[in-house]
Amino acid sequence: MKKTLLIVDGMNLHFQMFFGMPNKIFNDKGKAIHGSIGFIGALNKIIKMTGATHAVVLFDSEHQNNRCDLLPEYKANRPDFSEVADEDNPFTQLEDVYKCLDVMGIKHAEVKDYETDDVISLYVNTYKEDDIDIYVSSFDSDFFQLIDDNVKIIRYRGKNTVFCDRTYIKEKLDICPEDYAHFKCLTGDTSDNIKGANKIGPKTAAKLINKFKTVDNLIENAEQIESPCVRSSVIEAAERLKLNLKLIELGTVGKMPFSLEEIKYDHMGTPTLEILKKAGLR
Repeated sequence: MKKTLLIVDGMNLHFQMFFGMPNKIFNDKGKAIHGSIGFIGALNKIIKMTGATHAVVLFDSEHQNNRCDLLPEYKANRPDFSEVADEDNPFTQLEDVYKCLDVMGIKHAEVKDYETDDVISLYVNTYKEDDIDIYVSSFDSDFFQLIDDNVKIIRYRGKNTVFCDRTYIKEKLDICPEDYAHFKCLTGDTSDNIKGANKIGPKTAAKLINKFKTVDNLIENAEQIESPCVRSSVIEAAERLKLNLKLIELGTVGKMPFSLEEIKYDHMGTPTLEILKKAGLR
């Protein structure tokens, strides 16, 4: 049987489900559990969709990372939940999610010192040549750069879930996945507070990257850019574009918290309510 590895961007899925549930749900002790219900329900469906034989969920921890050292404004636009009520704070339900994952027998870890993105990248690059189908569950578009013949990104939306592969990226952005980081350097990323080059949108960025391939080559050959406006924008933003690449390009740093053998999974089909009961949430 061919191995299938599912890597879940835990915080991304948790935030999606916490804020995506139509109503807040409280247990008989008055504790909000809607985020936990949404997370486990979604994860169960993602596992079935992928037929995962191995699964791991990785969460960001609260720490300063190396990208913040490069750009203090990096992700500085993220909301502060320290002053909101518990039922409106996604972090108050994280421990409950961990308990549910323990009940399911799914390994999970908070990534420290580095970003979760880079450790997910480490997993992908370690196993993508081993004839293993790999799925990364996340709405973070940075993972598009990891797409390969054996690697797909899942954007979970129930029946409208999208499996992002090479064809998806080509049709959506007109680039190859391996060029995505350089493409995004030009367009920027509002979710991470990264500014791109002025007046360069996705279509122009795709044309530039398809021609010049890399940001460095684009900058070195800026005089070959036909549009005077675009040429000027690239030249003016040259240093920022080089910094953007360091922020956007995923590395293979840190350490995988679990080996492939440790994240075997064969407990598909446990109902969400049963998991919640065993975790002490219902």
